[in-house]
Amino acid sequence: MGFGVGAGLLSGMFGLGGGIIIVPGLMFALGMDQRRAHGTSLGGVFLISLSSFFSYWTHDHIDWPVVLWLSIGSVAGSLIGAELLARLSKRTLTIAFIGILVIAGVRMFFKIDSSGEMILNGPTAAWLVVIGVVVGALAGMLGIGGGLMTVPILVIFFHVSPAIAKGTSLAVVIPTALSGTLQNLRNKNTDLTAAAIVSSTGIVTAIAGSWIADRMNDALSNFLFAVLLMFIAGRMLLQLRKQREVMPIVE
Repeated sequence: MGFGVGAGLLSGMFGLGGGIIIVPGLMFALGMDQRRAHGTSLGGVFLISLSSFFSYWTHDHIDWPVVLWLSIGSVAGSLIGAELLARLSKRTLTIAFIGILVIAGVRMFFKIDSSGEMILNGPTAAWLVVIGVVVGALAGMLGIGGGLMTVPILVIFFHVSPAIAKGTSLAVVIPTALSGTLQNLRNKNTDLTAAAIVSSTGIVTAIAGSWIADRMNDALSNFLFAVLLMFIAGRMLLQLRKQREVMPIVE
Protein backbone atom coordinates (compact mmCIF):
# COMPACT_ATOMS: atom_id res chain seq x y z
CA MET A 1 0.00 0.00 0.00
CA GLY A 2 1.47 3.29 -1.12
CA PHE A 3 0.04 5.24 1.79
CA GLY A 4 1.79 2.83 4.18
CA VAL A 5 5.08 3.86 2.60
CA GLY A 6 4.14 7.53 2.93
CA ALA A 7 3.05 7.06 6.54
CA GLY A 8 6.40 5.49 7.41
CA LEU A 9 8.34 8.34 5.78
CA LEU A 10 6.30 10.96 7.65
CA SER A 11 6.69 9.06 10.90
CA GLY A 12 10.45 9.14 10.62
CA MET A 13 10.71 12.72 9.38
CA PHE A 14 8.23 14.41 11.72
CA GLY A 15 7.77 12.12 14.73
CA LEU A 16 4.22 11.21 13.75
CA GLY A 17 2.57 7.84 13.92
CA GLY A 18 1.48 8.21 10.29
CA GLY A 19 -2.26 8.20 10.94
CA ILE A 20 -2.80 11.44 9.01
CA ILE A 21 -1.86 9.50 5.88
CA ILE A 22 -3.29 6.09 6.81
CA VAL A 23 -6.80 7.29 7.75
CA PRO A 24 -7.50 9.10 4.43
CA GLY A 25 -5.77 6.27 2.54
CA LEU A 26 -7.99 3.58 4.04
CA MET A 27 -11.10 5.69 3.44
CA PHE A 28 -10.42 7.01 -0.05
CA ALA A 29 -8.37 4.20 -1.60
CA LEU A 30 -10.09 1.19 -0.01
CA GLY A 31 -13.50 2.67 0.78
CA MET A 32 -13.25 1.61 4.42
CA ASP A 33 -15.87 2.84 6.88
CA GLN A 34 -14.58 5.88 8.77
CA ARG A 35 -14.77 4.42 12.27
CA ARG A 36 -13.02 1.26 11.11
CA ALA A 37 -10.42 3.34 9.25
CA HIS A 38 -9.59 5.29 12.41
CA GLY A 39 -9.31 2.11 14.48
CA THR A 40 -7.28 0.25 11.85
CA SER A 41 -4.96 3.22 11.42
CA LEU A 42 -4.07 3.24 15.11
CA GLY A 43 -3.08 -0.42 14.82
CA GLY A 44 -0.82 0.34 11.86
CA VAL A 45 0.66 3.32 13.65
CA PHE A 46 2.04 1.10 16.43
CA LEU A 47 4.64 -0.83 14.38
CA ILE A 48 5.57 2.13 12.19
CA SER A 49 6.21 4.29 15.26
CA LEU A 50 8.26 1.54 16.87
CA SER A 51 10.55 1.45 13.83
CA SER A 52 11.05 5.24 13.81
CA PHE A 53 11.54 5.32 17.57
CA PHE A 54 14.67 3.15 17.50
CA SER A 55 16.34 5.50 15.03
CA TYR A 56 15.72 8.55 17.24
CA TRP A 57 16.82 6.57 20.30
CA THR A 58 20.21 5.77 18.75
CA HIS A 59 20.76 9.51 18.20
CA ASP A 60 19.81 10.29 21.84
CA HIS A 61 16.84 12.41 20.73
CA ILE A 62 14.41 11.33 23.46
CA ASP A 63 13.61 13.11 26.72
CA TRP A 64 12.66 10.15 28.95
CA PRO A 65 11.21 12.09 31.95
CA VAL A 66 8.85 13.89 29.56
CA VAL A 67 7.95 10.55 27.95
CA LEU A 68 7.01 9.16 31.36
CA TRP A 69 4.56 11.92 32.30
CA LEU A 70 3.02 12.24 28.85
CA SER A 71 2.58 8.46 28.62
CA ILE A 72 0.75 8.27 31.95
CA GLY A 73 -1.86 10.66 30.59
CA SER A 74 -1.94 9.45 27.00
CA VAL A 75 -2.52 5.77 27.79
CA ALA A 76 -5.55 6.69 29.91
CA GLY A 77 -6.68 9.18 27.28
CA SER A 78 -6.44 6.66 24.43
CA LEU A 79 -8.97 4.41 26.18
CA ILE A 80 -11.35 7.36 26.47
CA GLY A 81 -10.83 8.20 22.79
CA ALA A 82 -11.48 4.63 21.68
CA GLU A 83 -14.82 4.74 23.49
CA LEU A 84 -15.67 8.09 21.87
CA LEU A 85 -14.86 6.58 18.46
CA ALA A 86 -17.67 4.08 18.95
CA ARG A 87 -20.16 6.81 19.94
CA LEU A 88 -19.48 10.00 17.94
CA SER A 89 -20.85 10.63 14.45
CA LYS A 90 -18.58 10.32 11.41
CA ARG A 91 -19.01 14.02 10.61
CA THR A 92 -17.97 15.01 14.13
CA LEU A 93 -14.85 12.83 13.84
CA THR A 94 -13.90 14.44 10.53
CA ILE A 95 -14.43 18.00 11.77
CA ALA A 96 -12.38 17.30 14.90
CA PHE A 97 -9.58 15.88 12.77
CA ILE A 98 -9.55 18.90 10.43
CA GLY A 99 -9.63 21.36 13.33
CA ILE A 100 -6.59 19.81 14.98
CA LEU A 101 -4.66 19.87 11.71
CA VAL A 102 -5.41 23.53 10.98
CA ILE A 103 -4.60 24.82 14.48
CA ALA A 104 -1.27 23.01 14.65
CA GLY A 105 -0.38 23.83 11.05
CA VAL A 106 -0.98 27.58 11.31
CA ARG A 107 1.14 27.87 14.46
CA MET A 108 4.03 25.91 12.99
CA PHE A 109 4.32 28.43 10.12
CA PHE A 110 5.57 31.07 12.57
CA LYS A 111 9.07 31.20 13.98
CA ILE A 112 9.33 29.21 17.19
CA ASP A 113 12.01 29.74 19.80
CA SER A 114 13.30 26.33 20.89
CA SER A 115 16.49 27.67 22.48
CA GLY A 116 15.05 27.78 26.00
CA GLU A 117 15.35 25.00 28.53
CA MET A 118 12.37 23.10 29.91
CA ILE A 119 12.38 22.83 33.71
CA LEU A 120 10.65 19.62 34.77
CA ASN A 121 9.06 20.28 38.17
CA GLY A 122 5.75 19.37 39.81
CA PRO A 123 3.52 21.82 37.90
CA THR A 124 5.21 20.98 34.58
CA ALA A 125 4.75 17.25 35.18
CA ALA A 126 1.07 17.82 36.00
CA TRP A 127 0.60 19.77 32.76
CA LEU A 128 2.30 17.01 30.80
CA VAL A 129 -0.12 14.44 32.25
CA VAL A 130 -3.12 16.63 31.33
CA ILE A 131 -1.74 17.17 27.82
CA GLY A 132 -1.15 13.43 27.57
CA VAL A 133 -4.80 12.70 28.41
CA VAL A 134 -6.04 15.11 25.72
CA VAL A 135 -3.56 13.87 23.12
CA GLY A 136 -4.29 10.24 23.96
CA ALA A 137 -8.05 10.75 23.72
CA LEU A 138 -7.73 12.39 20.31
CA ALA A 139 -5.34 9.65 19.19
CA GLY A 140 -7.75 6.90 20.20
CA MET A 141 -10.68 8.72 18.63
CA LEU A 142 -9.05 9.83 15.38
CA GLY A 143 -6.73 6.91 14.67
CA ILE A 144 -3.53 8.95 14.84
CA GLY A 145 -0.52 8.33 17.03
CA GLY A 146 -0.63 11.69 18.78
CA GLY A 147 2.61 13.16 17.44
CA LEU A 148 0.53 15.53 15.36
CA MET A 149 -0.28 17.37 18.58
CA THR A 150 2.62 16.39 20.86
CA VAL A 151 5.39 17.72 18.63
CA PRO A 152 3.96 21.26 18.22
CA ILE A 153 3.06 21.43 21.95
CA LEU A 154 6.58 20.46 23.07
CA VAL A 155 8.20 22.86 20.59
CA ILE A 156 5.86 25.83 21.06
CA PHE A 157 5.08 25.76 24.80
CA PHE A 158 8.03 23.89 26.32
CA HIS A 159 10.83 25.12 24.01
CA VAL A 160 12.02 21.61 23.20
CA SER A 161 14.15 21.29 20.04
CA PRO A 162 12.26 19.76 17.07
CA ALA A 163 14.52 16.69 16.94
CA ILE A 164 13.99 15.82 20.61
CA ALA A 165 10.28 16.69 20.38
CA LYS A 166 9.89 14.19 17.52
CA GLY A 167 11.77 11.40 19.29
CA THR A 168 9.92 12.01 22.56
CA SER A 169 6.61 12.06 20.70
CA LEU A 170 7.31 8.70 19.07
CA ALA A 171 8.18 7.16 22.44
CA VAL A 172 4.76 8.30 23.73
CA VAL A 173 2.95 7.17 20.58
CA ILE A 174 3.91 3.52 21.12
CA PRO A 175 2.03 2.82 24.40
CA THR A 176 -0.78 5.16 23.32
CA ALA A 177 -1.33 3.34 20.02
CA LEU A 178 -1.13 -0.06 21.69
CA SER A 179 -3.68 0.68 24.41
CA GLY A 180 -6.03 2.42 21.98
CA THR A 181 -5.81 -0.47 19.51
CA LEU A 182 -6.64 -3.04 22.18
CA GLN A 183 -9.73 -1.05 23.11
CA ASN A 184 -10.72 -0.63 19.44
CA LEU A 185 -10.43 -4.39 19.00
CA ARG A 186 -12.90 -4.90 21.82
CA ASN A 187 -15.24 -2.47 20.06
CA LYS A 188 -14.68 -4.25 16.71
CA ASN A 189 -13.34 -1.09 15.07
CA THR A 190 -10.02 -2.51 13.82
CA ASP A 191 -9.02 -4.61 10.79
CA LEU A 192 -5.78 -6.25 11.97
CA THR A 193 -4.92 -7.64 8.52
CA ALA A 194 -5.06 -4.19 6.91
CA ALA A 195 -3.15 -2.70 9.86
CA ALA A 196 -0.38 -5.29 9.47
CA ILE A 197 -0.06 -4.66 5.72
CA VAL A 198 0.09 -0.89 6.18
CA SER A 199 2.68 -1.09 8.95
CA SER A 200 4.89 -3.60 7.14
CA THR A 201 5.19 -1.32 4.11
CA GLY A 202 6.01 1.68 6.29
CA ILE A 203 8.78 0.26 8.49
CA VAL A 204 11.62 0.70 5.99
CA THR A 205 10.61 4.21 4.97
CA ALA A 206 10.26 5.15 8.66
CA ILE A 207 13.96 4.46 9.11
CA ALA A 208 14.74 6.51 5.99
CA GLY A 209 12.59 9.38 7.28
CA SER A 210 14.47 9.38 10.59
CA TRP A 211 17.75 9.64 8.71
CA ILE A 212 16.44 12.66 6.77
CA ALA A 213 15.12 14.33 9.94
CA ASP A 214 18.52 14.07 11.63
CA ARG A 215 20.02 16.16 8.80
CA MET A 216 17.25 18.75 8.47
CA ASN A 217 17.48 22.16 10.16
CA ASP A 218 14.75 23.25 12.59
CA ALA A 219 13.23 26.01 10.45
CA LEU A 220 12.82 23.76 7.41
CA SER A 221 11.43 20.96 9.57
CA ASN A 222 8.77 23.23 11.09
CA PHE A 223 7.83 24.71 7.70
CA LEU A 224 7.45 21.32 6.01
CA PHE A 225 5.45 20.04 8.96
CA ALA A 226 3.06 23.01 8.68
CA VAL A 227 2.63 22.51 4.92
CA LEU A 228 1.88 18.83 5.45
CA LEU A 229 -0.78 19.55 8.08
CA MET A 230 -2.53 22.16 5.95
CA PHE A 231 -2.50 19.91 2.87
CA ILE A 232 -4.11 17.00 4.72
CA ALA A 233 -6.67 19.35 6.32
CA GLY A 234 -7.60 20.73 2.91
CA ARG A 235 -7.99 17.25 1.47
CA MET A 236 -10.23 16.13 4.30
CA LEU A 237 -12.32 19.32 4.14
CA LEU A 238 -12.87 18.84 0.39
CA GLN A 239 -14.04 15.29 0.98
CA LEU A 240 -16.37 16.46 3.74
CA ARG A 241 -17.96 19.01 1.40
CA LYS A 242 -18.45 16.40 -1.31
CA GLN A 243 -20.20 14.11 1.16
CA ARG A 244 -22.50 16.95 2.23
CA GLU A 245 -23.43 17.72 -1.37
CA VAL A 246 -24.27 14.10 -2.09
CA MET A 247 -26.42 13.56 1.02
CA PRO A 248 -29.60 15.37 -0.23
CA ILE A 249 -29.47 13.29 -3.43
CA VAL A 250 -29.22 10.06 -1.46
CA GLU A 251 -32.15 11.00 0.73
